[in-house]
Amino acid sequence: MSPHYVIGVGMTRFGKLAGSTVKSLARAAIESALADAGAKTSDVEAAFYANTTQGALEGQLMIGGQIVLRGMGIQGIPVTNVENACASGATAFHLAQAYLKAGLADVVLAVGVDKMHSSDKARSAAVFNGGWDVQDVDNIAATLKEIAAGANVPDGREAGGNSIFMDLYASLAKAHMRDYGTSERQLATVASKNHNHSTFNPLSQYQLGMSVEEVLAARMIAWPLTLPMCAPISDGAAAALLCNETALKRFPAARPIRIRASVLASGVDRQAADAERHICRIAARKAYDMAGAGPEDMSVAEVHDASAFAEIVQSENLGFCEIGQGGWLAEKMQTALGGKIPINPSGGLESKGHPIGATGLGQIHELTLQLRGAAGGRQVEGARLAIAENGGGFYGVEEAAACITILGG
Repeated sequence: MSPHYVIGVGMTRFGKLAGSTVKSLARAAIESALADAGAKTSDVEAAFYANTTQGALEGQLMIGGQIVLRGMGIQGIPVTNVENACASGATAFHLAQAYLKAGLADVVLAVGVDKMHSSDKARSAAVFNGGWDVQDVDNIAATLKEIAAGANVPDGREAGGNSIFMDLYASLAKAHMRDYGTSERQLATVASKNHNHSTFNPLSQYQLGMSVEEVLAARMIAWPLTLPMCAPISDGAAAALLCNETALKRFPAARPIRIRASVLASGVDRQAADAERHICRIAARKAYDMAGAGPEDMSVAEVHDASAFAEIVQSENLGFCEIGQGGWLAEKMQTALGGKIPINPSGGLESKGHPIGATGLGQIHELTLQLRGAAGGRQVEGARLAIAENGGGFYGVEEAAACITILGG
């Protein structure tokens, strides 16, 4: 099959962006991606638009993509609206490449956007309630309690109720601590590393470095997760312009990055302890096979660290260490800039921010810059191949949706 390329990327700053709208954020990211590729709106032949919260927060339950794109002069083309929880952005990217593979277009746009901050904070937080089976909440709660059974929680440290997804991550983290000896300090090392990485990223929501001790001393959200270990609520947008080899010559100003693999999968029924069958691990193996590469070939990774624990388990799923050794890998600074496999040089979701629909495409933005050697102070030296993992929702004992993307080479 002929290769496909990312020829343009764009991203707004992530954060609490007062005065911005879904339309203005998406427009800014798209215009930046087009300019990066040396392309015009008339070059776009199809578009995939990822958004998860506008319907709940603004009542725009349908045709969000058509409204945003027509407002900036992109009309008459196929537009597909994408919702796949926190994996929506990477899913839009996956579908954009699939459209190219099908031969239905030569140039396709993927864009993700969310405006999550609202004057009604409770309403903003409630959006996450839709990320699992709303008709099975009692059974989910019972499963989470069972997963964490036997974990050694220090007296007076248990907390929860601040965020359903952080409670979920906390339960999984406690099980990992019980089974593999992962420590609070290792979790804090991940968060400290990501907050320090973000000081080199002008588009990050937070740009303040933190020590391990500061992370440990911060407000508890759900033991063992303190506030800096958790992704914030964010506004923002990111976009990527993709093309096939035939169209590449139309964009002489572009700095193309080859798409080596794009895999979309959904969760499987398994026991929590059966880590070998984790959907992200299965999808990563498929992506490596598709790319003709392995974990040892990756120069840099962006993973879905909605919590510090998530980065630890995804470093295992991507094959950078044995199952159970993700905490050790982080503590030895092997995932920091200058380490064996830098993870989340952007700052990750914990510090760069997490506007749900834009997150996966924000990862593509970062890895494209890394592979171009254009990431500034957070540049991974000699980056040649890069991998992203973007997960969404929760079903059973793992993500409901998982996307793995490999770029470069």
